[in-house]
Amino acid sequence: MNKTTIDEFWLLGFENIHGLKIMLFLLFLIIYMLTLFANFTIISFVSISHHMNSPMYFFLSHLSLNDLLLSTTIVPEMLQVILREGSSISRAGCFTQLYFFSVPIVNECLLLTVMSYDRYLAICNPLRYSSIMDLKLCVLLATFSWVCGLVFAFPHIVLLYKMTFCESNTINHFYCDLPPLLRLSCSDISVSKTVSVFESIPLVFLPFIFISMSYINIIVAILRISTSAGRQKAFSTCTKKVAAIVMS
Repeated sequence: MNKTTIDEFWLLGFENIHGLKIMLFLLFLIIYMLTLFANFTIISFVSISHHMNSPMYFFLSHLSLNDLLLSTTIVPEMLQVILREGSSISRAGCFTQLYFFSVPIVNECLLLTVMSYDRYLAICNPLRYSSIMDLKLCVLLATFSWVCGLVFAFPHIVLLYKMTFCESNTINHFYCDLPPLLRLSCSDISVSKTVSVFESIPLVFLPFIFISMSYINIIVAILRISTSAGRQKAFSTCTKKVAAIVMS
């Protein structure tokens, strides 16, 4: 077995796209530019508009910032891979990209959980909503989400730096992701897999349960509203939030 340590990876990207690479490059470039424009617009409007200073829009601006980080971490490298039909990336560069890809993934799960809690309070406990969801709590929850993203993404990077990569250096992807990197490792990857399982509980399963329960309670509360106008207004509030999330 070849045990030569690998210090550089080759991102394979999309195979056999010789006649389509310019079209794909332009397509993803346009989508990326639109993503940047949409998210910068949301952040700007929330920052300067007095009509958008509610907690919902505060968290939405953080979600947009999160989306900017996620797309900027992946798309520029992907565009290079498409044009060159593959691209090399250093070991340190690969792990750095993985880290800044993982941070917004974790952050997004927690931000969506926080936003569901915000809507739950607004619909199910409207009289106390303003006193509970004040600016201090909003900042605390947003900060908590970002810090968790920075912390939970770190263990995998430490473990990857301790691993040895040998034989093949080809990543069958257009960016550095954890599963293909683990497949290239000739070290023991059981610890990394265990960390992934344990992290999925607070970052995937618990947020999923919390978000589901929040919206179930919201729907029940809306259906209990006696007037159709009241139900329509409550549904409109939730619909605006969902639409804003999709746009971001």
